[in-house]
Amino acid sequence: MSGHGEPIPMTARKSGPLRGVAEVPGDKSISHRALILGALAVGETTVTGLLEGQDVLDTAEAMRAFGAEVTRTGEGAWSVHGVGVGGFAEPKQVIDCGNSGTGVRLIMGAMATSPVTATFTGDASLNKRPMGRVTDPLTLFGAHAYGRRGGRLPMTVVGADDPVPVRYAVPVPSAQVKSAVLLAGLNAPGQTIVIEKDATRDHTERMLRGFGAELTSEDRAEGRVITLTGQPELRPQTVAVPRDPSSAAFPVCAALIVEGSDILVPGVSQNPTRNGLYTTLVEMGADIAFENPREEGGEPVADLRVRASTLKGIEVPEERAASMIDEYPILSVVAAFADGTTVMRGVKELRVKESDRIDAMARGLEACGVGIEEEEDVLIVHGMGPKGVPGGATAKTRIDHRIAMSFLILGLAARKPVGIDDGAPIATSFPVFENLMKGLGADIGRAER
Repeated sequence: MSGHGEPIPMTARKSGPLRGVAEVPGDKSISHRALILGALAVGETTVTGLLEGQDVLDTAEAMRAFGAEVTRTGEGAWSVHGVGVGGFAEPKQVIDCGNSGTGVRLIMGAMATSPVTATFTGDASLNKRPMGRVTDPLTLFGAHAYGRRGGRLPMTVVGADDPVPVRYAVPVPSAQVKSAVLLAGLNAPGQTIVIEKDATRDHTERMLRGFGAELTSEDRAEGRVITLTGQPELRPQTVAVPRDPSSAAFPVCAALIVEGSDILVPGVSQNPTRNGLYTTLVEMGADIAFENPREEGGEPVADLRVRASTLKGIEVPEERAASMIDEYPILSVVAAFADGTTVMRGVKELRVKESDRIDAMARGLEACGVGIEEEEDVLIVHGMGPKGVPGGATAKTRIDHRIAMSFLILGLAARKPVGIDDGAPIATSFPVFENLMKGLGADIGRAER
């Protein structure tokens, strides 16, 4: 059952060559942060290219609840009149973050050092996800959190009346945890220091600097050390959101495995903390050209020309996991059509995403005839070659947008159609996915057609 409506069963069938231009939506990570930092700035921040998926819309509504004026001015164009650091008002209602782990964790961080109280909830999937990894460091600032057993939503966070700065070593690679601590540090006096052993996506650091915060980052023996000076007056910005590399992964991977395909995906973020999938695909033999490299909104971007390719299985370096953690589901689909075995290590973080993504992909791939091995921190796919995947099963999506899209991509190149039990969660991150893929020539449809 979807968290936002009735289930939408869908089916994908073996397709002819994919051709055309795939204009994927704006980056979800940057969209969340643009709204939150805009709400913490003084004055009007304008945002273009905002992802208008349900996850981001839920964050926009949350910023309104905390007192910011958030207005849609056109397609992907938004205006945020902020209240300043420490200026959040106390929400009058429960904050519903839907399916978004990024949204709820970053918002908790942003409000944790203001003297307000807020209660957070989400859909059935989000309410199963652990929040202790965020609320534990927030209590160091002086905040308090009260949730269900296991640190799960619904949860009430009581912001600190007199916050103190913290020094915090992130125990697992998590951009969400790092970002929550940095956002909390904005309203704490002095310097808040975050140490991450493995570098994760750095959108928060880039955007904080852009909004005028004093922030440094340096690599030391203990890891990446990020130092933020608290209580700045953030300056409003004009934010141009680049296209989401995690969303681009789906048409890119589809073009690689559907015979004869040749597509262009313009303006995709090439942030080095996010491009692990593309590095991996090239190592597997993918024909991807990175054209017209440039900078947009403080982020490196490029146009991706992608052609169908003969791929080989590889061992993905464990240290690359943080830069592609959301892309392992679709990589496992690509691996199924490669020659040889693909080994993915260091992926246990996938077990606490919108679903247990390792288990979800393993069970669905097995049902489609693909050989799988898994451990707590490892997923191994035994490739069956370009035309070797039988297909013919219906995968359970578990209210997870990336699982849903991954199995629909699998169906485009499998011998028999592949179904999913619910495509509704796709709207949380990629609302135009179905129409975009159909526009390229993909045979994807809803079961009731």
